[in-house]
Amino acid sequence: MSYNIAMISDFFYPQPGGVELHVYHLSQKLIQLGHSVVIITHDYGSRTGVRTLTNGLKVYYVPFFVLYRESTFPTVFSAFPILRNIFIRENIEIVHGHGSLSSLCHEAIFHARTMGMKTCFTDHSLFGFSDAGSILGNKVLKFTLADVGHVICVSHTCKENTVLRASIDPLAVSVIPNAVVSEDFKPSAKQLNPKRHQTLDKITIVVISRLFPNKGADLLNAIIPSICAKNKKVEFIIAGDGPRFIDLDQMIENHRLQDRVKLIGSIKHEEVRDIMIQGDIYLHASLTEAFGTVLVEAASCGLLVVTTRVGGIPEVLPSHMTVFANPSVESLTKNTLNAIHTIETGKVDTSKFHDEISRLYDWMDVAKRTENVYNHLDLAKLNKPLVRRLKKFYVKGPWAGKLYVLCVVVDIFIYWFLEFWFPRQNIDRVRKWPKKPGQKPLVA
Repeated sequence: MSYNIAMISDFFYPQPGGVELHVYHLSQKLIQLGHSVVIITHDYGSRTGVRTLTNGLKVYYVPFFVLYRESTFPTVFSAFPILRNIFIRENIEIVHGHGSLSSLCHEAIFHARTMGMKTCFTDHSLFGFSDAGSILGNKVLKFTLADVGHVICVSHTCKENTVLRASIDPLAVSVIPNAVVSEDFKPSAKQLNPKRHQTLDKITIVVISRLFPNKGADLLNAIIPSICAKNKKVEFIIAGDGPRFIDLDQMIENHRLQDRVKLIGSIKHEEVRDIMIQGDIYLHASLTEAFGTVLVEAASCGLLVVTTRVGGIPEVLPSHMTVFANPSVESLTKNTLNAIHTIETGKVDTSKFHDEISRLYDWMDVAKRTENVYNHLDLAKLNKPLVRRLKKFYVKGPWAGKLYVLCVVVDIFIYWFLEFWFPRQNIDRVRKWPKKPGQKPLVA
């Protein structure tokens, strides 16, 4: 059975990131499986309107107001008219939202359920429970997941976190990890040489990350001078941008490390492999991570991975590819130096990493498992009488529950108004991307 699917998230190309890549590659593989997929996101500067990507993947860049870090301003109701129009135009059957911090994702799932459609949500991140931002975010997540068809998480740690934050049944949550296009992350001839340690005159450590505190930028700022002082053969290549970029630049200046630390700023995803193959070790100092796709990409390129033991990271790679550290200056410094010694002495053969990763992680496997989730979405179970739906929201808190119910009632009235004022029979249906009989889609 083929479906018409809408992938919805505030985070998509041209912005680089794990959620963005997940949405794109999953959509491409679902198209190869015979489904029709459109992506709905907000506009990115001049990138607005409707664009068509490889294999007829249509993207709606809707001009919504962006509030913070590419997440749209949460209005609950204002996106309903245009989302309804797109859903009807594209004959959408399943609305699949991505990202706990995506306001557009939450609103789309909410409105889709008001329209009686199948819905699914994928969580890609870990969040706390005590700070103000997490409390508000968790309330929004409870609201969205109170009435959703199914939830997908990218790791078992992410699943436990989501179940607790949203107060949902663990049986309604599946774990489907991210993947990597291994062909795009082939190691260079240097990484494929199992005896390269015998001729190494320097050790290059690569860091590719958004330079935010939660991604460990402050830890990097503290450990790099110490590592450089303890091993004169070490050099760093740091790619990425963010509020801590200036701090790292000042650190390089203060310790006179201009010849040993290269800070190159933001890069495109297609440039990641070109940066990684210059290195021997990949360093990941993140304080929180649900999965960490960049770790898989680094291992696929033949790099030994040094990473913090946080979140879902321990689930990602086999132990022989990874050196774990605690998220502290002392532990990261010690274990990075241990990894350098491992490379220098040839105790690990990274030349086989790429073949192992290609067998472990594949986007087609992710797409087939996601398709299985779609197959088990049951409208008969989802579309219960209105009282049953309101009860799902009412039990989510003494005060929040009443607010949720009010939002549902208002949304229903808006839906009735739109159905009356802009009848669906007056909305043109789009033609699907043409394919010749037996034609196979292009490889994304």
